[in-house]
Amino acid sequence: MDFQLLWFAIANDWMVLLPILVCSVLTVAVTIERHYFYKKNSRDVVQFIHRLQRELQRGSLENSQLLSAQLGGIIGEVSEEGIRVLAEQPESFERSYDITASLATRKLEKNLPILGTIATICPYLGLFGTVVRILITFGDLSKAGGQSGAPEIMFGIGSALIATAFGLGVAILAVALNNYFQSIVNRYEDDFQLLKLLFLSFADERDPMAVAGTQERRPAQPGY
Repeated sequence: MDFQLLWFAIANDWMVLLPILVCSVLTVAVTIERHYFYKKNSRDVVQFIHRLQRELQRGSLENSQLLSAQLGGIIGEVSEEGIRVLAEQPESFERSYDITASLATRKLEKNLPILGTIATICPYLGLFGTVVRILITFGDLSKAGGQSGAPEIMFGIGSALIATAFGLGVAILAVALNNYFQSIVNRYEDDFQLLKLLFLSFADERDPMAVAGTQERRPAQPGY
């Protein structure tokens, strides 16, 4: 890259490059925040589902709730609330569970719209900067009365394209990160549905009145 060209663009077009720079900083900030959040809530869901299924087959809602509390994280919170509703309000379980899962999904999707917005507007910001620089270049050429040569024109157009390249670079990064984080959210939503099916299967096997009355008091197996 011609650093003289880059420095010219930074020195003369900083006003149109500044919004793209702010978007790039926001992209990094959201990425760090979301990465830390998902890592903090990461759990071995497959192992948890197997153990939860065994506890439910034994009819022990209390131990299932303890197991969920030990698991922690988003999955543990949703599971714990689902078991509580299953024990206390089995007739309205499905509606209450959907509300709980939706609230958990909202936590998982926090700040992701920022990445989506950056991915959308950054190319336009870059294009805007390019158009402005080309207009200024042609204006300068007009004032010079046609005395400027091809090198000056090419230099002006080259510096103008830096804004487009910068905007596209930030947008591509934001799109890739947003898609990656959305795939993580989708996996969590699949886990919520899996838990719901597990609870509904348990409810189908038992009379609603018996569900609340057949809680055994067995200690949950450690492991989370």
